[in-house]
Amino acid sequence: MKSTKITFTNATGLELSARLDLPADRKPQHFALFAHCFTCSKDLSVVRNISRALTSNGFGVMRFDFAGLGDSDGAFSETTFSSNIEDVHAAMAYLAAEHKEPELIIGHSLGGAAAIVAGAAASHIKAIATIGAPAHIDHIKNMFTAQVPKIMDEGSAQVSIGGRPFTISRSFLEDLGNRDLVHILADMRKAILIAHSPQDTIVSIDNAAELYQAARHPKTFLSLDGADHLLTNSSDSIYVGNMIASWVQRYLPMEAEGELKSKMPVVAHIANEGFTTQILAGGHPITADEPESVGGNNYGPSPYDLLSAALGACTAMTMKMYAERKQWDLQEAFVHLRHGKVHATDCAECEEKGGGKIDRFERLIELHGDLDETQRKRLVEIADKCPVHRTLHETVQVVTWLKKDESV
Repeated sequence: MKSTKITFTNATGLELSARLDLPADRKPQHFALFAHCFTCSKDLSVVRNISRALTSNGFGVMRFDFAGLGDSDGAFSETTFSSNIEDVHAAMAYLAAEHKEPELIIGHSLGGAAAIVAGAAASHIKAIATIGAPAHIDHIKNMFTAQVPKIMDEGSAQVSIGGRPFTISRSFLEDLGNRDLVHILADMRKAILIAHSPQDTIVSIDNAAELYQAARHPKTFLSLDGADHLLTNSSDSIYVGNMIASWVQRYLPMEAEGELKSKMPVVAHIANEGFTTQILAGGHPITADEPESVGGNNYGPSPYDLLSAALGACTAMTMKMYAERKQWDLQEAFVHLRHGKVHATDCAECEEKGGGKIDRFERLIELHGDLDETQRKRLVEIADKCPVHRTLHETVQVVTWLKKDESV
């Protein structure tokens, strides 16, 4: 995925830090917003892994730090759950202004509660996914029960959460009781996925049962068996991300790219996305592009990368076919390539074709298997006989004509 650091301002003018993650190979059709867990940050591996799974499926994802957390401005002691909700809406407004309104919101732990409250109120949100979310917001008091009397008596107190010190204010605690998640879900008519681990010792699985019972269809429960509350095992967060990406496409389907058709084996199509080019080769879709350094979107390999890939694939296939015919033990072959242009006078082994520069492909062959030195040398000789290699050395003719009818 392509990740860009961005900032936006919340309702009180504080600058909040965020990351905008985009697919590496296409423009996103839908955007998602991620609200992280209480006292966490947008840069935790669980957040990155889930975002990466979504971008791999074509979604754009904005993950941000609430005020007073991570890289965002502000003091955590001056925030409340209501101010967190305002931060979510500010993030939504940024996406709408700069890209597109988010249609999916994901929340982890208390962020899941924020996702429910903010997502239910936003008409553009079509689906909500929660991970380890509490059924009642004041459940968070369980993390520092012993300090609650002191907070209420003195106005604030420092507590330890996950081994880190945080100052909790009386207004923060008082605000927790102002939102009824069960009532919100009972009135909501949006798709929701509730993911929770039966082994969660921070927010028990009973919370997921209560949320699921209150929610209306379409609703889905995803068991994260064996995971802890923070999904510290990367395989758990990757699993959650892949499942959310698959689930939400039922409600936010990806529109198929314009289907390419041709009577020829290969067709390439370019439109209004810079140099991004869609290719259908032998019935297989490919995206080609140019690097950002030359004005492209870098959504796919460049034309010369594809040409190098063709040479590499043909080289590998030719050696494999020869080894099988000879019954040699070629287990694996790697063909590493790069293309460049060099001055003909600097290329002693290149055929002289006049002055100026010539194209040069450098090819490093890596062979694995029980092969003796004679066999290895012979396979390198065979590599030079691959059809694409030979084509590059022969006179090539490209015939071009302009389409005026349906002949192609």
